[in-house]
Amino acid sequence: MAFHFSDTLLLWNRSQNKRHMPWKGQKDVYKVWVSEIILQQTRVEQGLKYYECFIKTFPTLEALAKAKDEEVFKLWEGLGYYSRCRNLVSTARFICEKLKGKFPESFEEIKKLKGIGPYTAAAISSFVFNEPQAVVDGNVYRVLARIFFVKKPIDTTDGKKFFLKLANKLLDKKQPGIYNQAIMDFGATICKPVPLCSQCFFNQVCKAYLKNKIFELPVKEKKTRISKRWFYFFVLQVKEKIAVEQRTEKDIWQQLYQFPLIEADHEMEIKEILKLAEKKDFLPPARYQLVKTSQQLKQQLSHQLILGKFITLSLKKKPVIKNLLWVTKKEMESLAFPKIINEFIKIGL
Repeated sequence: MAFHFSDTLLLWNRSQNKRHMPWKGQKDVYKVWVSEIILQQTRVEQGLKYYECFIKTFPTLEALAKAKDEEVFKLWEGLGYYSRCRNLVSTARFICEKLKGKFPESFEEIKKLKGIGPYTAAAISSFVFNEPQAVVDGNVYRVLARIFFVKKPIDTTDGKKFFLKLANKLLDKKQPGIYNQAIMDFGATICKPVPLCSQCFFNQVCKAYLKNKIFELPVKEKKTRISKRWFYFFVLQVKEKIAVEQRTEKDIWQQLYQFPLIEADHEMEIKEILKLAEKKDFLPPARYQLVKTSQQLKQQLSHQLILGKFITLSLKKKPVIKNLLWVTKKEMESLAFPKIINEFIKIGL
């Protein structure tokens, strides 16, 4: 069955796979690495324009290593999961400074790099260096779980080990890069969450299809718990300048810019939050004018829901708040902000 599976998959890849992407078949390790980091937690359709812009702006690893953090973050703006961006820059500099600009060529060495786990290391080592390492992403889990009717949960240690072992057993060792790309493409275009079973090369042997249980697989054991956070952003204006600050804590949006804020554990009235700001010496009492408040905006993260409101205040003097940067609207255009703030700016600052 293992030989039959890989043989059939590669036949589909040669005859029917029409999924074109600029990094497919690419042997430039830098470009493959950038594409894999961008595609972590990101749909191909969204990641494509970021990849093209990234490669155009930073065509080589050396160019990325020499770039300013602010420039890289601005280019990444809107893509989310900013730790990927920080790790990308950090790793580029590490390779240039410590490895003399040479990207590692083996799975084990690639895996040691910051921001690169087993999946990304397997993808890079197989695509570029033809090392027989199976990739297991969401598409691969779905294909294997359905065709072989594997009910082990994909979000458990035991389940992950089982699927990785199965994936490596099925892997075409002579052309691992082509095989890995083929199985991911198959999961993305045919064996989708809502699959095209009538077009599937495996519909006569797929156990989930034959048992009419395709929507029951793959299995997940844990349910994602979403926590809520209420952010009250203060848009402080003194003449033509607006106050912003950089997030430095190890939290969401690290190194991005924002308006100064107060976080609450529940929804609050604007009067309440203004009083709280005065009590915390965040605002000078009676020395500001409320200009407007926004409607509530939302940003869904993987495990968090951010509920944000923007309170625009006009002040005669700059308040004494540490680490504020006072910028014009034009100067704000070069700074990277979280999606929820960009949405507010777009509506009308």
